[in-house]
Amino acid sequence: MQSSPLRRSAAALILSAALPVLAQVPAAKPQATKPAATAAAKPVPAKPAVKSTARKQVQAKKTPPPPPPEPVLVDADEAQLAAAERAHLGDYACEFKHSVHIDKHPKVAGYITVAWQKMLITMKPVLSSTGALRLEDVTGRTLMIQIANKSMLLDTKIGQRLLDDCIHPEQVKLMEAARAARLANPEADAAETARNSLGITPAAGK
Repeated sequence: MQSSPLRRSAAALILSAALPVLAQVPAAKPQATKPAATAAAKPVPAKPAVKSTARKQVQAKKTPPPPPPEPVLVDADEAQLAAAERAHLGDYACEFKHSVHIDKHPKVAGYITVAWQKMLITMKPVLSSTGALRLEDVTGRTLMIQIANKSMLLDTKIGQRLLDDCIHPEQVKLMEAARAARLANPEADAAETARNSLGITPAAGK
């Protein structure tokens, strides 16, 4: 029974010697856990609409300018109304595969519109003394002349033909009739030449 206190003292000494050693051992660090992958990806911020703005600017540049105001047209007299009835309306086949379309003015009686490429020209019909029909541009820029066998469009500012050998189906009929008349009567050739005159009188002194 006397050895029991000695055992307790020995155990106390061993424990006191082991405590400093245990104190120096670092504690185990907890393992870092990776964050769980999110089910939905983060939204990507939208880029500024630079291309969209540039596209709109290009489209604005391509917008055609507004058409010029319509010319003021005076009422046609009887001679002008009669001349308008002589114009061949519809499509004309011209040289170099061009085409032109002639129609009555949609608003004012006695006037003619000539459509060629992107131009729509308002014309005043005038019957010349030779029988040729002159379609005079109300702005003074162009002139279209209709004779028996063809029509032509001229730029009066530069003195140049814009279109030539424009033929309407009615002119084809007239040419066929004139050809038959020449075969039947050679003197009709001179009459046809007179009808095909352009009706342009040279200025005096030139």
